[in-house]
Amino acid sequence: MGGHEQSFVNEAFETNWIAPLGPNVNGLEEDIQKYNNIDHCAVLTTGTAAIHLALVLLGVEQDDEVLCSTFTFSATVNAIRYQYAKPVFIDSEKETWNMCPVELRKAIEDRIANGMKPKVCLLVHLYGMPSKMDELLSVCKEFDIPVIEDSAEALGASYKGQKMGTFGELGIYSFNGNKIITTSGGGALVSNNESHIKEARHLSTQARDPAPHYQHSKVGYNYRMSNIVAGIGRGQMMVLDQWVEKRRAMNTWYREILKDYYYISFLTEPNVDYFSNHWLTCIVVEDNPKGITRETIRLGLEQDNIEARPLWKPMHQQPIFESYPSFINGVSDELFEKGLCLPSGSNLSESDKVRIKSTLIKIFD
Repeated sequence: MGGHEQSFVNEAFETNWIAPLGPNVNGLEEDIQKYNNIDHCAVLTTGTAAIHLALVLLGVEQDDEVLCSTFTFSATVNAIRYQYAKPVFIDSEKETWNMCPVELRKAIEDRIANGMKPKVCLLVHLYGMPSKMDELLSVCKEFDIPVIEDSAEALGASYKGQKMGTFGELGIYSFNGNKIITTSGGGALVSNNESHIKEARHLSTQARDPAPHYQHSKVGYNYRMSNIVAGIGRGQMMVLDQWVEKRRAMNTWYREILKDYYYISFLTEPNVDYFSNHWLTCIVVEDNPKGITRETIRLGLEQDNIEARPLWKPMHQQPIFESYPSFINGVSDELFEKGLCLPSGSNLSESDKVRIKSTLIKIFD
């Protein structure tokens, strides 16, 4: 927490705005719009809810195919299955670890040749690193396929000065407890298309028709953020840029510690067009004479009660999703085998950092 959140929450209690409506909800939406320079926003219960509504708004229905990053968290794909649609998994490229434009083109051409043009492309900005937007958008535009940006991990990141989540037809953010800012749980859907966000608000409040009685012409959802939760979000937005700087400073700190170990590489911005929020600092451990592996480091940290985690297990490897079409070049498989997420929280203390550094040096030396 940044220290401003309590005042917004207190105001909600004092004015008795406890429902999924109210000044904090409106204020948070305006804060997100201003920060990301985008016209419209609806704040929701989760980032997953935002993905689900984005798919609904773009007409994704049963048996439609959705192009999707394979290297992501399962929430991205779960939302596709909520619509009984079928994910088509696209592997990563090596520079940003995000969706590969080459494999994307292969997938689209293959699915069209098989009589099934994909309905939507759902791409992910992994660990806060922007995707290769020019190439990806060019391919999707060529085949007239709308883009949804899963920017759950990328709030505060940008490509060529434009904030992630604002390039596609719709973008989503997550405010889950582990994200760069949090409302404890929550998410947002953004777009420059006013009708999309107007409909999202309607659907997220059980799709109640404008009538004095309860009347419904569509299936709706209970997805609207509460005024209490939005109050936390308003306070968090005030410190977002500070938290981004803390994450980026943490990334620089790790690079300095590990600079002499040639077999350690980092997820790195390809050039000045990319600005990552470095939500998590991630490394890849290449083969080396010492026999140090990803697991050597993870387990060594664990012995000192320091948590680190493997990178996301690709969705095409997951038991629940392994039967769906996939266009794989081996990049995400190798990253999962060799990659590790290091402790990256904005609230790590100096004593925490001393422990982490001491343990890392002990493991490597």
